[in-house]
Amino acid sequence: MKKLAALLSVVFLFVFSSTSIAAVELKFAHGGSLEHQYQIGAEQFKKLVEERSNGEIKVNIFPQGQLGGSERELLEGVRMGTIEIISVAAGGALPSFVPEFQVMGIPYLFQTRKQVYTVLDGKVGKELSNLMLTKGFQNLAFWEVGFRNFTNNIKPIVKPEDIKGLKIRVQESKSWMEFIKMLGGIPTPISFGELYSALQQKMVDGQENPIATIYSMKYYEVQKYLTLDGHTYEAAVVVANPKWFKSLSLEHQDIIRQAAQDAAQYQRDKLFEMDQQRLDFIRKAGVEVVENPDKEAFAEATSGLYKVLDNVPVELIKKIKEAVAEVN
Repeated sequence: MKKLAALLSVVFLFVFSSTSIAAVELKFAHGGSLEHQYQIGAEQFKKLVEERSNGEIKVNIFPQGQLGGSERELLEGVRMGTIEIISVAAGGALPSFVPEFQVMGIPYLFQTRKQVYTVLDGKVGKELSNLMLTKGFQNLAFWEVGFRNFTNNIKPIVKPEDIKGLKIRVQESKSWMEFIKMLGGIPTPISFGELYSALQQKMVDGQENPIATIYSMKYYEVQKYLTLDGHTYEAAVVVANPKWFKSLSLEHQDIIRQAAQDAAQYQRDKLFEMDQQRLDFIRKAGVEVVENPDKEAFAEATSGLYKVLDNVPVELIKKIKEAVAEVN
């Protein structure tokens, strides 16, 4: 009788421990800080996935470039399957794999968040996601990085001529290189994880990023001037390895996909709420803010950028402009 009781006890412990372990465990990696837009989205994604799966799916977040020093390395990692899910900038290293995403680097294409969301959450967004799939990337959702603005250490930037001769850090993409060249600056590719030290050591004079990034990555500590020109909108792409994703049950696929999309809405709303207070913080930290640069002059100086981009269909640009016009 004692032996039977002992055997039943062992069986109970085995069954209990087996059911308490997550059926799926995944790595979610990004290169942002613990306050970055990626992390805000990742934490909400983790919360939703684990709640909705009743613990069957466990999400382990790896921020600050822990699984890859650059976004290119993260993209290579997810495509090879060493990382399940990542969040990267749509206009950064991604166009090296999916050239059509260079379209996100066309300056002054968007003026408002509503225009952006209409495009990315609609037919154009689906078209871009399908293009990603052909290159080995499963897009789950478009999160937000934000409208990008210039910072520098030399002088206030009010008009295009003010950028002439300045070394500006850019993302690893032809569109960004050409953008800075058209303004007379010197484009300098530097990985996201190395940007703070590059600014601190004065390897470059400036950079361009959204308010949320300037705040979360503490660039205000090593920059004197901020220009609110909002030249492009940067989306964050939540990318999964397709083979891994398809290996999941349909129920788990639905949970992960829906959680990524719901986290997008949460993250966008959160960032909108935080933008003004973060801008105030940056200003109080001693950064001089140019509120009203000559956006028309910047737009005119860079109006021909789309002509030098490779493999960006004119039809795609047309679709975006039509969708934007409908919002207006």
